[in-house]
Amino acid sequence: MATVLEDLVVSCARKIQEIILEEANLIIGVKEELEKLVPIMHRIQSILNDAEKRRTKESVNNWLSDLKDALYEADDIIDLARLEGNKLLPDHSLSYICSESFICSSFFRCLPNIQRRHHIAVRIKNFNTELDKIWNHGEIVLKLQKMQPSTEIPAVQRVKTWPLVEPNIVGREILHACRELTELVLKNMGNTTYKLGIVGTGGVGKTTLAQKIYNDDKIKGTFNKRVWICVSQEYIEIDLLKQILRNFNVPYQLDETPGELARKLEEATENKSVFLVLDDVWKHEVWTNLLRIPFGTAATAIVLVTTRSDSVADAIGVEYKHHVDFMSPEVGWDLLRKSMNITEDIEVQNLRNTGLEIVHLCGRLPLAIKVIASVLATKGRNENEWRKVMSKSAWSMSNFPNELSGALYLSYDELPQHLKQCFLLCALYPKDFGIHRDNIVRFWIARGFVQKQEDQDLEETAEDYYYELISRNLLQPDPRFLADYSRCKMHDLLRNLAQHLSGEEFFYGDSYSLEDKYVSKLRHISIVPSKGFLGVQKELVGVRTFICHKASEVDNTIFRRLKKVRVLDLTGSTIRHIPRCIRHLIHLRLLDLDGTDISCLPESIYCLVNLQILNLQKCDGLHSLPYGITRLWNLRRLGLQGTPITQVPKGIGGLKLLNDLSGFPIGGGGDNGTKMQDGWNLEELSHLSKIRRLDIIKLERSSPCSTYPLLDKYHLKELNLECTKRKGEPYSEEDVINVEKIFEQLVPPRNLEDLVINQFFGRNYPPWLEIKDTHFSSLKYMQLRGCKSCVQLPPIGLLPNLKYLKIKGANAVSKIGPEFAGYRVGNHRSTEAVTFPKLETLIIWGMPDWEEWTFGAEEEATTASKERGSEDGAAEIQQAEEAPCLRMQLPRLKELKLNKCPKLRALPQQLGHIATSLKQLHLTSAGSIKLVEDFPFLSGCLQITACHGLERVSNLPQAQELRVVGCPRLTCVEKLASLRLLGLHESMQEVSSLWLPGLQQQCSELHGEDLDVVIGHDDV
Repeated sequence: MATVLEDLVVSCARKIQEIILEEANLIIGVKEELEKLVPIMHRIQSILNDAEKRRTKESVNNWLSDLKDALYEADDIIDLARLEGNKLLPDHSLSYICSESFICSSFFRCLPNIQRRHHIAVRIKNFNTELDKIWNHGEIVLKLQKMQPSTEIPAVQRVKTWPLVEPNIVGREILHACRELTELVLKNMGNTTYKLGIVGTGGVGKTTLAQKIYNDDKIKGTFNKRVWICVSQEYIEIDLLKQILRNFNVPYQLDETPGELARKLEEATENKSVFLVLDDVWKHEVWTNLLRIPFGTAATAIVLVTTRSDSVADAIGVEYKHHVDFMSPEVGWDLLRKSMNITEDIEVQNLRNTGLEIVHLCGRLPLAIKVIASVLATKGRNENEWRKVMSKSAWSMSNFPNELSGALYLSYDELPQHLKQCFLLCALYPKDFGIHRDNIVRFWIARGFVQKQEDQDLEETAEDYYYELISRNLLQPDPRFLADYSRCKMHDLLRNLAQHLSGEEFFYGDSYSLEDKYVSKLRHISIVPSKGFLGVQKELVGVRTFICHKASEVDNTIFRRLKKVRVLDLTGSTIRHIPRCIRHLIHLRLLDLDGTDISCLPESIYCLVNLQILNLQKCDGLHSLPYGITRLWNLRRLGLQGTPITQVPKGIGGLKLLNDLSGFPIGGGGDNGTKMQDGWNLEELSHLSKIRRLDIIKLERSSPCSTYPLLDKYHLKELNLECTKRKGEPYSEEDVINVEKIFEQLVPPRNLEDLVINQFFGRNYPPWLEIKDTHFSSLKYMQLRGCKSCVQLPPIGLLPNLKYLKIKGANAVSKIGPEFAGYRVGNHRSTEAVTFPKLETLIIWGMPDWEEWTFGAEEEATTASKERGSEDGAAEIQQAEEAPCLRMQLPRLKELKLNKCPKLRALPQQLGHIATSLKQLHLTSAGSIKLVEDFPFLSGCLQITACHGLERVSNLPQAQELRVVGCPRLTCVEKLASLRLLGLHESMQEVSSLWLPGLQQQCSELHGEDLDVVIGHDDV
């Protein structure tokens, strides 16, 4: 498409302008030829729109194809010119390459400097001539007309949190269908096998309905096991079986056959009740030939199938079919306006008729309505602007698949140029794949899709792109990661759109299908090996992106067949050896070897001079890094987390662009006079001024520094400080003193947003955590894990922007008092400020000796008076009354979870009254708590599990859900006026008979309907 070509032209022109100004270019003497390219690029850009309109003509289509090939060639030449020019710079790092016994690029082997300069110049001149011919052919022969290049659409303002609009936000039909189908499922629990089908066109909401049924509390509480499988057109039998076995926590070997896996599945389902969802089924054989027999051993197997085809549902033999209808016009209008946050009555009235027309254009499909809402959000809220959108040619594209034209294509076409290629690249992931924000951001950077912005790192700009695609509904955030939307998925129709737009440049499938494909035009390949083995016989000379999913074995010749690759992702494969020939991949920007079986890297890796991202995480056999890594001057990310590195090269500080370093291992000191050492020291961080993310491990091995190594890291956003967990002999007193000194010196900068302290074994937290001012005003996320020797928690209540706090494994803490909130006697600011002003999630986990939790001094004294007697107690109360109390605490707390705190006697008396935003309260294994009462603002769910001492739950007037498991002494539950759902473990039936009738009567009297009671075998 012309839109993709326009991106390539703009990107190529930008790179040429950059290299013109570089010193290396002056040395090889090609400035004049490069300068000639820029105006040609701009002239070509001016005729692209006309070429796109006429691309149905074979001659024009061929011209566009030739242009695209030329632009890719230009990108290769720019890399080579920069590489060879840099080699000629005096004292430049790349001169090191030339001095070795082998040269990275065989193209220039043994050529003297003068010949290299000449050859680069000739190649650029020839390319200049070729591009001029392409321009002349387009203008003179094809008579393509100059048109104004497409204008940029302003980027959506960066927003990381916003209210999500579900596809069925106003879907009464969906809710009704969910209840009906859920009841049908439960009614047929007596059958050995019962199959239901949800049938409808793409984007109509089949998966949404199936998800509601799957997550229904009655379904959760009824079945021993629930399994959700996304099947899709491209499913591979062996992968599908493995995915189901993982759901059952059944281990398997990588080389097991489908028959062996099926037998394991038979054993796993035997005599169990199973609810199986097969989403997006295109072929009935997935049930009739593959899964029918393995699930036949279940005591009850309820199978819910979603499909676009009635014939597929019939072939599977469903006993009941539900057809998902198109949205009614009014419901579609409600979805459209609420997606755009149109709430003012006057706007609703003025735009209603036009909005109904747009809903009709969208075919009354939820997905289409949502994406067109995102397009309209970039326009003015008036009829004229909306009608301009309605008049776009995208609504009537004759040469485009019907289900992809209209709103879906328009949502792509209206994207800013910098987002189009980013969107297309997302289609390389498998259907229903959970896309990690950090991974896709790195892909975009490695492919050169991210435009440099002033005063912003590429990673920050790329994250802006990611959140903008989410805000435009082109990526769907995973509801499990709503805190920062760090995971997302791509709807299958949008994925189909991206694949269609990529055309002959894109391949997704198994390597055997690749052998039958014409590969000369391929640029992006995503392989799902059908038999676990990845072997490619063809030369993939033009491929820029190569991703392999779930390969059990990789043929090493792959490195010889991808000479121009920019992104090479072999995550999770069992590749053991990286050959020396990897040095020829001079264009490579991203190399991902996470989770592979490699045991070493070749020294020739230093030849990858353009490498920006190197992922080596969770490589259990890798213990050392080659010295050549310190020569990767363009490296931005080095991932080592979970890899047992024991030997590293000196000189990590020379990587000036490095901004993401995970698994930075601290060495034990000492200098053996070689280039290698057993770990890095903190002093080597001093030169890494760009660092944004830093994960330091083995801190117990460090020695005190002469400076504060982190304080001047002004770009640092995420920091993990970790000591090694010692299983046998405890750390000595000397070790404790040393680690406390080390942590004292690791003062983070003011701009830090995310802090994790893990396995710290000092007795006192570092003093910089004793917040006395707003030094950490940007901190949003904090985790304190495994700090087993600290007897008090740090006073962090005055952190102004802290949103998430998790404390786990604080074994020595027996009491949490007002000091945790930041209260200090004599500190008047602490008594006047709102404490934990923005905290939304508080998780406290694994505190075996924690007995008491109080907020204010007055409450603390009252509690003590009850325990110590009247005289001492009266004195403490008087002292507390003289001390000022905190004004407000936890005003935004939404979720509170306490787990494995067996000695905690009670929740704070004030908690229910000050936590005015509380929606979720979960108590697990808190056996000493007897009462949960007086939470007037708790509006969501109270979940109580294994609290054996709990006797009473009372006065939760807004709570809508109560879930109870393993509370045999709970004899009183009352005053839950808003309760609509009660989940009980089957072991609770006897004791619940004391209060369940009262709750049922209350629900009937107040709401005129029965209380929804779910009794289950597992957690409810």
